[in-house]
Parts: sequence; C-alpha cells; structure tokens
Amino acid sequence: MKKVPFLTLEKAKEIIAQIPTPFHIYDEAGMRANARALKEAFSWNPGFKEYFAVKATPNPYILQILHEEGCGCDCATYAELLLAEAAGITGKDIMFSSNVTPELDMKKAYDMGAYINLDDATHAEFLERVCGGVPETICLRYNPGGSFSLGNTIMDMPRDAKYGMTEDQMAGVMNRLQKLGTKHFGIHAFLASNAVSNEYYPELAAQLFRLAVRLRNATGAHISFINLSGGIGVDYRPEQPACDIGIIGREVHNRFDQILVPNGMGDIAIFSELGRFMMAPYGHLVSTVLHQKHIYREYIGLDACAANLMRPAMYGSYHHITVLGKEDAVLDHVYDVTGGLCENNDKFAIERSLPEISVGDVVVIHDTGAHGFSMGYNYNGKLRSAEVLLKQDGSFRMIRRAETPMDYFATLDIGDFSFHN
Repeated sequence: MKKVPFLTLEKAKEIIAQIPTPFHIYDEAGMRANARALKEAFSWNPGFKEYFAVKATPNPYILQILHEEGCGCDCATYAELLLAEAAGITGKDIMFSSNVTPELDMKKAYDMGAYINLDDATHAEFLERVCGGVPETICLRYNPGGSFSLGNTIMDMPRDAKYGMTEDQMAGVMNRLQKLGTKHFGIHAFLASNAVSNEYYPELAAQLFRLAVRLRNATGAHISFINLSGGIGVDYRPEQPACDIGIIGREVHNRFDQILVPNGMGDIAIFSELGRFMMAPYGHLVSTVLHQKHIYREYIGLDACAANLMRPAMYGSYHHITVLGKEDAVLDHVYDVTGGLCENNDKFAIERSLPEISVGDVVVIHDTGAHGFSMGYNYNGKLRSAEVLLKQDGSFRMIRRAETPMDYFATLDIGDFSFHN
C-alpha cells in the first residue's frame, strides 16, 4: 500500500518560509480521528481509558489535544508528570508507570493523585515510606517470565526484561497492601513492542484476565482495572498491513466475556497505554537536501540527522521517505540518505529506491510522530529541531522552537568563557 504524506510541497514551503528545516510536524486531524477510533473500538467497556505514553511525544500541545479526545497520560518520570500537569492533566487521568523510581518522582505522582503502577515487590514499602501511606487503588506490573508467543512465533522474551513482578510476588504485595489500607488493584503488563498483528492485544488480554482471576482467588483482592499497556504496532513499511483497532477491540471483548464475566469480574475497566499507535503515523520529519555525493554509492545528505531521528541508526528501523512534489515519479535511483553526524550509522535509508533527487528538494520521513523528536540528542553539537502542529483547518503553529547554540551551552558553568551566536 502506498504511503501518502499528509503534507504537500506547497504547504511545506509555506511553513519552511517561517520555520526552517529540519522540523517534526504533527497532523492534528489524523491524531484526533485515530483517538476516536480507539475509543469506539473499546466502547463496550464503560471504564475504558487510553493513557497516552508521554515518552513517545512529550509536548503539552499534543497532550492537550489527546486529552480533549478523552485520553490521560502514562508518565514514567518527574519531568513527564510536570508536562502532564502543565497541560492540565492530573489525578486519575495520570498513570505513573516507573522503574528504579527516585523518591522525588514517587512523591510527585502520589501528591498528584495519580494511579501508581508498582514495578517491583519492594516498592510497596518504598511507597509507604516516601509518601507516608498508600493509595486506595494501586496497580502492579506483571512479568510472566519465559517467552511471549503467538502461535509458533516468539514475539518477545519477558524473562530478559527488567520490568515487573512474578505472580507469587504480586500476590504477596496485594496481601501486604490490603493490610496497609489499599482496597482496589490494577494489573499491568507490557510483553511485546510494535506488534503488527491483530492477535497481540487479545492474547495479552487473555493472559492478564486469567491472572486476575487467579490473584483474586488467592488474595480476595478486588481488581478494578486491567492495563493492557502498549505494544500495538504501526505499518512503517508500505507493504505491511496496518493493525485494525476495530478487530482488536472486538477480540479483547470476546476474551473478556469468556474469562472475566463467568468469574464475576465483569466490572473490570480496561486501560491502554499506547504511544506509537496513537502518534507515529501522524508525524513527519521534514528535511531539505543539502548535498549529493558520488563515490562507491550515491549519497543524499540532509539537514536532518540521527540526532533528529535516532531509530534508523539505533535499531536499523525502516522509515519510508517521500520526496515532496515527486510522489508519482519513477523510483529509478538508488541512494543512501544520510545526515551530517560523524557516525557512519547516521543513515535514514540504505540503498533505497527513490526518484532522482536534487539539492534543495524537500523530503518527508514518515511515521516519526512517536519516538522521533523525543529520542533526540545533541551529539556533535547538533541542536534539537522545532516541532510544528498542522491544525485541522490547514493552518500551522510552532509548538516547540528549535534549539540555539546558547541553549546548548546554557548548562555549562561558563564564568571563564564567552560564547557568541
């Protein structure tokens, strides 16, 4: 299936006249429509709520838009809690899922009235000591060990993950917390990342639903919600089929009715913590071609680099590339598309078939709306880019300015030095 950018060359040029490339741009209309589709897919569950994974796209303008569509925030750190709070999102609209948690972070989540998702059995005592008590409702994170499989396909290896507790540990923590005053519990697990299969979420749900029944029977605890976390993937490659959230919601519903309802647990709310699924397709990295190089391969050099989008360099991830204005041109040239870092893995594409590219062309790198800007860094003194919101009416707004050299130097103790732009 052909990937079509949500940005035209004409609109890109209009934006570039005010905001130079590179920049990340987000499609408000697309993200709103997607959030509504998710909500509709789980409308059978009265308590359903999506807690958007802030780490995917940590910008308060994005958080506000998703909050208007009914989403809360999944936060993992003190700074992410502050971002959510700045966007007016507090209380039970926050799920705090942290590990190796500092006292400051735990206390902030407690004071905000967030749902707290404990990653380790020792964190119950840590929570009580740091916060002076325990909340009425607490979530516990599960690690089943072994491998997580769909049929004969191994999706991931939970036994190698640092997250979560064993089932026995969860039962022990539930018993201790009930004695301290906790009355309700949630269960959470994240067992695979970017699963481009409609079967992943239903299978994860079935495992957690059966776990909930066992824990309720073992401890007598009331389980009020099950958090399916994230993991629903997106079709980064044009030939990949996209996940169908309607089918996923329907199959989770079937497992709910098969497992929880007969055990008298039909009041459980379903939560999700999606990041990539919510935002990746609705973001582009927009860049301008600076140079061509002709040696043993043909190279196209962009003004963006791995500091703006780490995933291809770090994971070898595929991101589709469109040359704006040449969407229908023949793909009769083969290029490595690179940035300017002093690292040979600073490549957005390797031996990619593309139309003939000229210096000055504007390119769009697709599916950067999640884990794009947020994974940026400053190696080689590269500065983080601007972020732009393409609004539903076709207008645009800068929602984060690009860094300047003075930003880069701002944390230095520069009493003996002088820097000039």
